[in-house]
Amino acid sequence: MTLASQTTPTVPGAPTSGEGYQPGICNIGPAEIARRRRAGHVGLGASIVLLAALVAIDAPPLSRLLVALPTAAAASGYLQARFRFCAGFGSRGIYNFGELGQTAHVEDAEARRRDRARATQIGAASVAIGAGVGVVAALLPF
Repeated sequence: MTLASQTTPTVPGAPTSGEGYQPGICNIGPAEIARRRRAGHVGLGASIVLLAALVAIDAPPLSRLLVALPTAAAASGYLQARFRFCAGFGSRGIYNFGELGQTAHVEDAEARRRDRARATQIGAASVAIGAGVGVVAALLPF
C-alpha cells in the first residue's frame, strides 16, 4: 500500500484515473467542479442565514422546514463536485472538461442511460439531505 492510497480518500463511483468523460461516473472537469463547489457554498450560506432569520423572528417551528430548499441545493452542489458529475449535464446527455460553457454531446445511448441514472441518484440524495435537515430544523427546540 502506498502513502498516497493511505492518505487519499476514495469515493465509490468517483473516477480513479486521469481526467475524461466516463459514463455515469465523471462528466465534468476542474472548472465545472469548482462551479458546483461554489454553488454548494452559496446554498449552505443561504441555509444558515434562513434558519437564523426564522429563529430570530420566532417563526413557527413548522416554517423551519423551508431550510430544506437551500440545503438541498447545497447538497446537490457538493455531491456533484465530489463525484465530478453534473446531474443537469447527465440528464441532458452532455459533458464538459474544458472552459465553462463548452459542452460536448454524449452520442452512445448506453452512456446516456448511465448518466441519467447517476443524475437521478444525485437528485434523490440531495432531496433526502435537504428534507432531513429541514425536519431536524423544525424539531430543534429554539
